[in-house]
Amino acid sequence: MAFSPCSSVPAVAAITCLIAVVVGCYWPVEARIPTTLDGPFQPLTVPFDPSLRGNAVDLPDDDHRVRRRVKGFEPEQISVSLSADYDSVWISWITGEYQIGDNIMPLDPKSVQSVVQYGKLGYPPTNEASGYSLVYNQLYPFEGLQNYTSGIIHHVRLTGLKPNTVYFYQCGDPSIPAMSEIHHFRTMPVTGPRSYPERIAVVGDLGLTYNTTATISHLTSNNPDLVLLIGDVTYANLYLTNGTGSDCYSCSFPNSPIHETYQPRWDYWGRYMQSLVSKVPIMVVEGNHEIEEQAENKTFEAYSSRFAFPSEESGSSSTFYYSFNAGGIHFIMIGAYTDFSKSGKQYKWLEQDLANVDRSITPWLVATWHPPWYSTYEAHYREAECMRMEMEELLYSYGVDIVFSGHVHAYERSNRVYDYNLDPCGPVYLTVGDGGNREKMAVHHADEPGHCPEPLTTPDEHLGAGAFCAMNFTSGPAAGKFCWDRQPDYSAFRESSFGHGILEVKNETWALWTWYRNQDSDDKIGDQIYIVRQPDKCRSRYMLTSWIAEL
Repeated sequence: MAFSPCSSVPAVAAITCLIAVVVGCYWPVEARIPTTLDGPFQPLTVPFDPSLRGNAVDLPDDDHRVRRRVKGFEPEQISVSLSADYDSVWISWITGEYQIGDNIMPLDPKSVQSVVQYGKLGYPPTNEASGYSLVYNQLYPFEGLQNYTSGIIHHVRLTGLKPNTVYFYQCGDPSIPAMSEIHHFRTMPVTGPRSYPERIAVVGDLGLTYNTTATISHLTSNNPDLVLLIGDVTYANLYLTNGTGSDCYSCSFPNSPIHETYQPRWDYWGRYMQSLVSKVPIMVVEGNHEIEEQAENKTFEAYSSRFAFPSEESGSSSTFYYSFNAGGIHFIMIGAYTDFSKSGKQYKWLEQDLANVDRSITPWLVATWHPPWYSTYEAHYREAECMRMEMEELLYSYGVDIVFSGHVHAYERSNRVYDYNLDPCGPVYLTVGDGGNREKMAVHHADEPGHCPEPLTTPDEHLGAGAFCAMNFTSGPAAGKFCWDRQPDYSAFRESSFGHGILEVKNETWALWTWYRNQDSDDKIGDQIYIVRQPDKCRSRYMLTSWIAEL
């Protein structure tokens, strides 16, 4: 059946849609893809295939893809990340070797320059920028545990860039000389309602297993312009400091005096990912596996040190939350493992950031954080309820369109929902914690007999200081219960498989979401839907303010 996106929309939206077709926007004409306008959908669960579970085995230390292949202070683990807008990016890399053991001596960050030479031509470069460098330590004040100090981490911000333009670059220290090979990246399209990245890859809970390599290979074949990593990066905290690992840390190492990590796994991950993220920008938000507690109660040292974040550019004072534009999309990265209360700094920043969004320039508003609010799996069920209760109303009032989360190692797509009720103006929640990590897949649902968690077991000590907020439902089919006895109405589709997603925003109101499973061929689709905004029907706080001002 041929499909026109204008065939099933309200009259006002149909006019907009027809205009978009006339001016040359791409629209599929093959088999009809469902849209959120067809919803809410009847809940669907794809039965779990036990043959897919297998063993989630980490890449070993001697795998050639994770070994150090540079000499001296030559750059490695090179990556690109975005600044707040199209005209600026960050280039990051590491020089020098990490140390791990009892007697470590941190490198001097000032001993090597942080320089990027770049331009629109492959050679010679026409511009040069300098940045800053640092090292971080992971220290354990317990006998027998090994300490770690990183190589020198460099971050350089390039500014004054043109939109949708390929730039070539080398990074390193030209005075040694120790410069990288020539790499390239493409800037984001100009910020505006008619320009969007073609494909945005979304993935969570990656780790560094053979499943991970399948995910990244599949993702790379889709030629993304941007990668969103929704927390839980390396799973270095599934290891002791001597390199002994386990699928379940607490099960295997119950007597550890502190939750240890094996920090070289971060270096392995950076080396493996370089071929992708040295040319495709990656934007990361923290997950629980990045906490990595150490001496003096320090946490998140690796996460906050290794990645560059547009925090300052977006008015944030933290690496845990920030925002950026990618064409006509405004992304908000929200921290679940820092204070999210209404009286906290993050909430006040979020209020200001949302108030500053001009939906006539960036029509799409997308939020991400690690633990999902609307997951129906037994694992982590309603774990982030305190966060939801603090922030959901604010995000809803500003008309957030899509929310991406991870944490649960499976895939799930919601119907449009607000406060557990079907709502045509609520966001679509997408859980993509199925990147392939060592902890394996989530396969049981809270609505299955015997799998509804005891309420007091659901709080996470790192989320809202472990406060208990998830009470029994007070209305609807699950009134008086902690779990539904069937797949909840707000859950549209769920499946336990490893994979990744691709978001393709077509214009101001239509976006195509596609989820791919690792076990399928590159062109086979696991789940697909058009997410359609209805600004004429769902007036956000911003739109109402603008409308009143016009009157």
